[in-house]
Amino acid sequence: MAAPSAVWAALADEHRRAALELLLERPCSVAEVMRELRLSQPSTSKHLRVLREAGLVSVRQDGQRRIYAVRHQPLAELHEWLGRYRALWDGSLDALERRLDQTATREEPA
Repeated sequence: MAAPSAVWAALADEHRRAALELLLERPCSVAEVMRELRLSQPSTSKHLRVLREAGLVSVRQDGQRRIYAVRHQPLAELHEWLGRYRALWDGSLDALERRLDQTATREEPA
Protein backbone atom coordinates (compact mmCIF):
# COMPACT_ATOMS: atom_id res chain seq x y z
CA MET A 1 0.00 0.00 0.00
CA ALA A 2 1.35 3.43 -0.90
CA ALA A 3 0.61 6.44 1.31
CA PRO A 4 -1.59 8.84 -0.69
CA SER A 5 0.19 12.06 -1.55
CA ALA A 6 -2.97 14.06 -0.76
CA VAL A 7 -2.78 12.86 2.86
CA TRP A 8 0.90 13.82 3.13
CA ALA A 9 0.21 17.22 1.55
CA ALA A 10 -2.69 17.83 3.93
CA LEU A 11 -0.60 16.90 6.97
CA ALA A 12 2.34 19.04 5.86
CA ASP A 13 0.65 22.24 7.04
CA GLU A 14 0.77 23.07 10.77
CA HIS A 15 -2.71 24.65 10.75
CA ARG A 16 -4.25 21.54 9.22
CA ARG A 17 -2.47 19.35 11.78
CA ALA A 18 -3.82 21.60 14.54
CA ALA A 19 -7.33 21.37 13.07
CA LEU A 20 -7.03 17.58 12.93
CA GLU A 21 -5.88 17.51 16.57
CA LEU A 22 -8.91 19.58 17.56
CA LEU A 23 -11.25 17.34 15.58
CA LEU A 24 -9.76 14.26 17.26
CA GLU A 25 -11.18 15.62 20.52
CA ARG A 26 -14.68 16.17 19.11
CA PRO A 27 -16.54 17.09 15.92
CA CYS A 28 -16.57 20.88 15.43
CA SER A 29 -18.21 23.52 13.30
CA VAL A 30 -16.16 25.82 11.08
CA ALA A 31 -16.72 28.61 13.63
CA GLU A 32 -15.36 26.46 16.47
CA VAL A 33 -12.26 25.51 14.49
CA MET A 34 -11.81 29.15 13.47
CA ARG A 35 -12.04 30.33 17.09
CA GLU A 36 -9.72 27.63 18.47
CA LEU A 37 -7.05 28.09 15.80
CA ARG A 38 -7.43 31.89 15.63
CA LEU A 39 -7.68 31.89 11.86
CA SER A 40 -9.91 33.82 9.49
CA GLN A 41 -13.05 32.16 8.16
CA PRO A 42 -11.69 31.86 4.59
CA SER A 43 -8.41 30.37 5.83
CA THR A 44 -10.20 27.92 8.14
CA SER A 45 -12.55 26.83 5.35
CA LYS A 46 -9.61 26.33 2.99
CA HIS A 47 -7.75 24.13 5.50
CA LEU A 48 -10.87 22.09 6.24
CA ARG A 49 -11.50 21.66 2.51
CA VAL A 50 -7.97 20.29 2.01
CA LEU A 51 -8.47 17.86 4.91
CA ARG A 52 -11.84 16.78 3.46
CA GLU A 53 -10.45 16.31 -0.06
CA ALA A 54 -7.61 14.19 1.38
CA GLY A 55 -10.25 12.03 3.06
CA LEU A 56 -9.07 12.87 6.57
CA VAL A 57 -12.31 14.51 7.71
CA SER A 58 -15.99 14.21 6.92
CA VAL A 59 -18.56 17.00 6.95
CA ARG A 60 -22.28 17.03 7.66
CA GLN A 61 -24.87 19.77 7.64
CA ASP A 62 -26.52 20.74 10.93
CA GLY A 63 -28.94 23.50 10.00
CA GLN A 64 -26.77 26.40 8.84
CA ARG A 65 -23.59 24.89 10.28
CA ARG A 66 -21.15 22.40 8.80
CA ILE A 67 -19.81 19.95 11.35
CA TYR A 68 -16.42 18.37 10.66
CA ALA A 69 -15.21 15.09 12.17
CA VAL A 70 -12.09 12.94 11.77
CA ARG A 71 -12.30 9.93 9.46
CA HIS A 72 -10.19 7.23 11.10
CA GLN A 73 -9.62 4.97 8.08
CA PRO A 74 -7.04 7.17 6.26
CA LEU A 75 -5.12 7.60 9.52
CA ALA A 76 -5.17 3.84 10.13
CA GLU A 77 -3.84 3.28 6.59
CA LEU A 78 -1.09 5.84 7.19
CA HIS A 79 -0.22 4.18 10.51
CA GLU A 80 0.00 0.80 8.77
CA TRP A 81 2.19 2.22 6.00
CA LEU A 82 4.53 3.88 8.52
CA GLY A 83 4.74 0.63 10.51
CA ARG A 84 7.14 -0.85 7.97
CA TYR A 85 9.57 2.00 8.58
CA ARG A 86 9.00 2.03 12.34
CA ALA A 87 10.31 -1.54 12.54
CA LEU A 88 13.45 -0.47 10.68
CA TRP A 89 14.05 2.44 13.08
CA ASP A 90 13.32 0.36 16.17
CA GLY A 91 16.02 -2.12 15.16
CA SER A 92 18.50 0.67 14.48
CA LEU A 93 17.74 2.41 17.77
CA ASP A 94 18.09 -0.86 19.69
CA ALA A 95 21.50 -1.42 18.09
CA LEU A 96 22.55 2.14 18.96
CA GLU A 97 21.45 1.64 22.57
CA ARG A 98 23.51 -1.57 22.83
CA ARG A 99 26.54 0.21 21.36
CA LEU A 100 26.22 3.14 23.75
CA ASP A 101 25.90 0.74 26.69
CA GLN A 102 29.10 -1.05 25.59
CA THR A 103 30.95 2.26 25.21
CA ALA A 104 29.77 3.50 28.62
CA THR A 105 30.87 0.24 30.29
CA ARG A 106 34.37 0.53 28.77
CA GLU A 107 34.73 4.17 29.88
CA GLU A 108 33.78 3.59 33.53
CA PRO A 109 36.74 3.97 35.91
CA ALA A 110 37.97 0.75 37.50
